[in-house]
Amino acid sequence: MEHLSDTPPRAFRLRPSRPEAALCAALLACLALALAGPTVLPGPQAHAYADQRTLWGLPHALDVLTNLPFAVLGGCGLARLAARWREGALRAATARAAGTFFAGLLLTAAGSALYHWQPHGITLLADRAGMLVAFAGMLALAVDERIGARAAALAAVAVLAGGWAALRTWGITGDQWPWAVLQGGGMLLLLALAADAGRSRRAGHAPLPGRLGVSLAAVTGWYALAKLLEAGDAAVFTATGHLVSGHSLKHLAAAMSAWPVLSALAPGRYFARCERGTPWRRGREGTMPAGTKTQ
Repeated sequence: MEHLSDTPPRAFRLRPSRPEAALCAALLACLALALAGPTVLPGPQAHAYADQRTLWGLPHALDVLTNLPFAVLGGCGLARLAARWREGALRAATARAAGTFFAGLLLTAAGSALYHWQPHGITLLADRAGMLVAFAGMLALAVDERIGARAAALAAVAVLAGGWAALRTWGITGDQWPWAVLQGGGMLLLLALAADAGRSRRAGHAPLPGRLGVSLAAVTGWYALAKLLEAGDAAVFTATGHLVSGHSLKHLAAAMSAWPVLSALAPGRYFARCERGTPWRRGREGTMPAGTKTQ
């Protein structure tokens, strides 16, 4: 079965486009900041979360159990992605990025549950490793949506390589600065891509051909909520009468950042945008009804 092409039918360009050059500049700036920044060591209360309750013999029970949505949404995402791929309506770059993201959610569920079950510096690195894979997939998907497949591949490789180096530095020296730069820089990039998508939509421009049309604004909104809940861990625990902590709710909000991607992959969505001229382009420029196979 033939799938949608990643590249338009024109000569391959060795010279980077202006958005690709801007992406390269941003990645190099993050690298320079990570190398030149201060040393940031974990505080004495690094693993002291507000909710320390044990339920059914499980320590830190809610912080462990609230990782289940990562596994559920990751598994559902991979199943839906496989279904759309079998229909022949997904580009390879889209499938790779989304598959990396959903696989990262499964790894995050396992790593984060292990960490909260046994909070320790080593298990925390396992938690961050799963997050790294999911983060690389999401950034690759966002870059592909707004720039292209070549830039998406560069972003994924840069995040995975930089993240591995940051976690290795963290594990050996305890310095969290490179990881903070990677996470913060990645979120700023995602926010910039979401803003660009919003400007393009308000200007009436059609999405790039073959893209899912993921709501990057929704992704960044859920992630921002997760960070706020994480920062207010103890305050939320007190405000809810010790019912649930901010960190437990942070897991739920972070997992919900997968929902815009799942929604874009839904069978009823006009998610596949064809590169070539086809009969349905007369009805809606650049779109193909879900379930329609390429010939």
